[in-house]
Amino acid sequence: MAHRWDPDRYLTYADERGRPFVELVARIGAAEPRTVVDLGCGPGNLTALLADRWPGASVTGLDSSPEMIERARAAGARVAFGVADLREWVSTGSTGDEAASTDEDLVDVLVSNATLQWVPGHLDLLGGLVGRVRPGGWFAFQVPGNFDEPSHTIRRDLAAGSPYAEHTRDVAVPSSHDPAVYLDRLAALGCTVDAWETTYLHVLTGEDPVFAWVSGTGARPTLQALPDDLRADFEEEFKRRLRAAYPQHHYGVVLPFRRIFVVARTPE
Repeated sequence: MAHRWDPDRYLTYADERGRPFVELVARIGAAEPRTVVDLGCGPGNLTALLADRWPGASVTGLDSSPEMIERARAAGARVAFGVADLREWVSTGSTGDEAASTDEDLVDVLVSNATLQWVPGHLDLLGGLVGRVRPGGWFAFQVPGNFDEPSHTIRRDLAAGSPYAEHTRDVAVPSSHDPAVYLDRLAALGCTVDAWETTYLHVLTGEDPVFAWVSGTGARPTLQALPDDLRADFEEEFKRRLRAAYPQHHYGVVLPFRRIFVVARTPE
């Protein structure tokens, strides 16, 4: 079954989720771009920052989730929002590693924040994404790199057992590569690449905060795939194991979160 995103749940930790976006965009050297696209814009709260950064640009936010785009449009930002699948957007006007066929297909700045990890085989899409950027333009993306952490391995191990496996075996699961892999692939395409990683130590508060975090992102497809009569038990055991893996301190619960950043300048 196709999962649906919940903008309110996703925005529970909006500040923590937004910080990598801000740090990614800060490394983009574009001065006065004409067209800026946020591919996988979610609820649009961060896309609005692109309009602030480049007030003279035409800024567009695209996401495959109608729920996210509905929320983004309701915010009334100075941005055009639309529903679009990343893979289809890549193929519009360009094929493979070739540049888009007309200038109208090209953008000056392409940003994709915490999205590519949901696209299987996204490494092979990098050529097409670069092909949608004007020569000398900028392509920047950020993906999580924490898939070996308990927040993911606990969900994976629990979902693989009975009685859950028959419902969860085909759910969407995010994945990414190390920064050196992205650097090598984009450099082979002629780009000048700045790639790095950062591990944030998010201090979370509230009841079962790590579960609240992952239930809005990485664990959401799994939770939605479970029938109602199994979901409650799954969630309770998931929470119990997360509490053991991420203990409560007097100042909150620490969630280490590794993220991968890439900023590429396309060849002139």
